[in-house]
Formats: sequence, C-alpha cells, structure tokens
Amino acid sequence: MDLEIKGVSSSHRIQAQTKLAKGWRSHSQASHGPRPDVVPHLDLGKLGDSDDEDHYAPLSKEYPRVGPPDSSSTISWGSPMQTPYAQHYANPQMSSLDEKTIPENLPAPPNKFKLKYQQYEADMKEGYKQYTQRAVKNKTSTHSQPSEGQMAQEEPEDICEDFTAIDQKALLQQCYTSKGCSMQNSARKLEADELAAERRKQAVVEQVMVDQLSRAVISDPEQDNAGNCQNQNAFTRLGTAPLRFRNRSLHDTKIKPTAAITENVLSNKLRFDGRIISRNGRDACKELIGFFFAYDKSLTIYEYRQFGKNRTSALPFIQKGIYNHQCGRRKGKLYALGDIYVGANLTFSTVDHVGLSESLKKKRLVTIRIISVDEEAMDYLKKTFVGNHHGLTQQEVEDRNILLSIQEVVKERLSKRGVRTITGLGKHFRQLDKKETGFLSREEYKNALKHFHLEIPEKVFDTLWLMLEDNCDNKVEYGDFTRALIGEMNEYRKTFVRKAYMKLDPNKSGTVTMIDINKFYCSKMHPQVLSGTATEEEIRCALLETLQDACSNPNEVSYCEFEDYYEGLSIGIMNDEDFVNVLRNSWGI
Repeated sequence: MDLEIKGVSSSHRIQAQTKLAKGWRSHSQASHGPRPDVVPHLDLGKLGDSDDEDHYAPLSKEYPRVGPPDSSSTISWGSPMQTPYAQHYANPQMSSLDEKTIPENLPAPPNKFKLKYQQYEADMKEGYKQYTQRAVKNKTSTHSQPSEGQMAQEEPEDICEDFTAIDQKALLQQCYTSKGCSMQNSARKLEADELAAERRKQAVVEQVMVDQLSRAVISDPEQDNAGNCQNQNAFTRLGTAPLRFRNRSLHDTKIKPTAAITENVLSNKLRFDGRIISRNGRDACKELIGFFFAYDKSLTIYEYRQFGKNRTSALPFIQKGIYNHQCGRRKGKLYALGDIYVGANLTFSTVDHVGLSESLKKKRLVTIRIISVDEEAMDYLKKTFVGNHHGLTQQEVEDRNILLSIQEVVKERLSKRGVRTITGLGKHFRQLDKKETGFLSREEYKNALKHFHLEIPEKVFDTLWLMLEDNCDNKVEYGDFTRALIGEMNEYRKTFVRKAYMKLDPNKSGTVTMIDINKFYCSKMHPQVLSGTATEEEIRCALLETLQDACSNPNEVSYCEFEDYYEGLSIGIMNDEDFVNVLRNSWGI
C-alpha cells in the first residue's frame, strides 16, 4: 500500500534529529512485543513525497517509539501508556507549584465574593438535599408498587391503605423546596415587603390615634344637652337663614369630659396583627391590625383595606371597648396583657358588632387569631403595668399538653397520606353540613374518624369532646375539631399560604377557578423538571388532579380547600423555609 503525504515541511527532520540526539531510541520494535492480528501492518518505508515538496526520509523503517524519552520499561499492546499524564492520575502527587500558598497579610474578600460563596454553598447543599429526596422518593415508589409475592408478605395497611396515587402526586410538591431566585433578589423582595407592611401599620396607628382623640369629646352625651340649651336662642334668631350663615360646628366644647383621653395615655398600647379564623375566603384574607390599651384593658381592631394601587383606608372592625372571653376555660374573664401572644385566639360576640359581614353574622362568635405582636412594646408594658399580665392557668396547660399528645399520634399516621386525609375530611364534613351551620354531632365525628382510619380510644375522644363542647348541645364546629385533633401549621407558614391565595384571588371573592390555578402555577424550578425525569406539564397535572380530588366543585378551589391542601402538605415538610420555598416556587410570591 502506497501512501502519499503532502504538506510535510522540512522542519520535521530537524525535530526528529533533535529528539534522537536527546535520547530517543530508534530501535524499539522489540519493546512493543508481537503485533496482534487485528492491527494492520504499516510500512513506513514506502512513504514518499510529492514533487513540489521537500524530500523527507524517515529515520527508521521500524515502528516509532511511543513513551517517555528515558523509559526503560517495555510496553505491550494491552498495557496502558506510561505517559506523564497517566503517571500523574495513577499516582497523584503534589508538586511544589501545585501547593496552595496563602500570604500572611491577605486582605479580606469583598462582600460581593462573600455573597457568591454563600450562594454557591447554599446551591451545593440544595443539590445534595434534592439528591437525597429523589433517593427517598424512588425508594418510596418502589415500595408503593410491590410484586404479587411481596403483597402476600407485607401488611395490607402499608400498601393498600396508606399510600395511593394521590399521595404519590402530593409527594411531588413536597420535594419542590429548591430556591427559586438568588439570595440577593430574595433579600430585596423581603425587605420591600417588610417596608410596605410597616407603612400600612403606621397608617393604621395614625388613624387610631385620630379616631380615639376626637371621638372622646364628640361622643360625650353631655355635649348635646349643653349645645341645645345654649344655642336654642341662636337657632331661633337665624330662622330660615341660608345654610352658609348658620352655625355649622360639629359640637361645642363648653363641657369637658370627666375622663379625657390624651395622646400620652393612648401611647401605652400594644399593637398586634390578626386574622379571622373562617372557612370563607373573603373573611380569612382580611388584614387586621389590633391594639390593646394597657391603661384600661380595652381592645380595638382595625381592618386595613386597599382600593387599587393608591387608595387605602383603615376602618374599625371591632370597636374600642373592654371585652371578655366568650368560650374556653376563661369564659367571662376580661382580656389582659397576657392574652395577647402569637397563636392566641380572641373571641367576640357577633351580636355586639353590627359592622361585620353577613357570613360572620350567621355565627354566634367571631374568632381572631393573633399572628404577630410588637415585642418591644410588650416588654415595656410588662415592666410598666405589672398587675396587667396574667399567664396560663394550670388547667389550660394540661389541656394544651393533652391536645399535643393526641396530635403527635395522629400526625404519625398521616406521615404519608396527609394531603389525602385532611382534604378528604374537610370535603366529607362539608357534605354532611347540609344547612351550612359549620357544626356536626358527636356520632358524625366518630363515623368520620372510622371512615378515614383515624380512630382514637374512647376515653381520649371523650376528653377531647369535653374540651371542645362549649354550649353542651352535643355539637362542635368541624374546623375546631380538625384543628384540635390534627393540629395546624404555624402562623409563619400560614401567612405565605394566605399570600399565595390572595395573589390568585385579588378581588377576595373566596374562590379561584382551575383555569387561574393552571395559569399561575409554575413548575420550571421543580427538581424533576431540572433533572429531566419529568416535564412541566406532568408536575402541573399532578397538582391539578390532587386539588380536583379535594374540591367539591372540580372547576374551582375555595379558600378552605386550598388551605386544607397545604395543611396536609405541611405535615411531611419539617423545615419552615422548605415549606415557604414550595409556595414561592409554585406561585411566585
């Protein structure tokens, strides 16, 4: 076989002679061993040059040497090459140039590189977390679909009852915990939200001060009598004079009220944020800001309302007054400073407040949950008004411990089927409540627990029922029963659930269509989508099918159904930030 090589310059001869002078061995055919039959024979002696190129004569007709210049070891056709790179990876040794040397007087890195390193470290941890979650999920899916032989050996409740296709679809949302945006963007967004919330609270504080300082004099009953006596002759003289000539003052300040309220007295107040415990989305999404005045133990709660982007108003939701507990162990006792803490419930009679919505007027009581408290004001008032603070009684502490022990047992059963069970319980209770009163009987609750495999001992159920039944009418609101039996997520998590729903329902209508759910839901940052094991449409369909199974109307989602879904999802997520990331990634809040 004749081969012709074109384009070989004469410089190759100089390079070849240089290599030969440095110690390259030309007679190296014996070092390679016998040539296998599969390797074709290459005769380098028959290589020739073209007419227009310089003549090139090979140094040897034998095979060229492949290896280091001073290598004395023989190379067989099946042995690896003993190149410097191969030796480096086979026996890694640090050279003096590869050693890391750090100067003593090295300046500190700037904040920009610190943030980049923190983000890199967080991404590495997040990647490891996603890897472990995928491993757990694969293990769970493997156990969820056993063979026929395994079905006969394992317990039926672990296979047939405790894990279904709905639970597997809910687990797809539980692993959606990766951070959707960078740390800098997240910090800026959080700072902007906190600034906007502080502005809203300050606007409400100013409105409360204006209302209380002005109404103290206006509402005094003696003002009307004094004004009528002193201005009777004046009105007689005016007669039918035009309105612009009449005295149009709001009131006369001739009489001072005996209990005048000053700004210094009103400054001794504790501000707190609250929400209405309701299954109605319109009421549950109201933004309430309350105040407890330590000088007379009075309460007032305002509703912050926003119309469009620029119009806002603060309206009184609960008028300022001295109130007492309407239910529970402290029924009839006045509210004190110790009753204002995160997670506490304030109950008010709906008969005493005419400005409530129609859905709230149907109930006997309205319950407001405190979600945040001004800690600085709390510490100051505790030191100033010592006798105003009352802690929990021994009986209340025992009741709380009993509920926690019941909830721990129930949550352990719901570790894999939390979404299906909680949404199913809510749907079942709403179907039983045909009159929409919100109350069910003792037997209805016991049958529901048996149907959803949540039976508890008879003595435990009796204790729970005595704690919840307040009017001795053998009926309890099923929202209170579910919260006492299973518990609920903390207020930090529930705040983001409300934010997500308010984004889906900006008009506070109380329902969201499945079309809007499909439009707003985002699955781009889902771990399975990023790894390529699932598509965005598959993750979205898994969410929609789970919600449709939980809703009474498959075409829309109410607030209570949306909340129940994330109540069940929250049971399987231990870390608060992971749960918040699920909502942020899904709904972009």
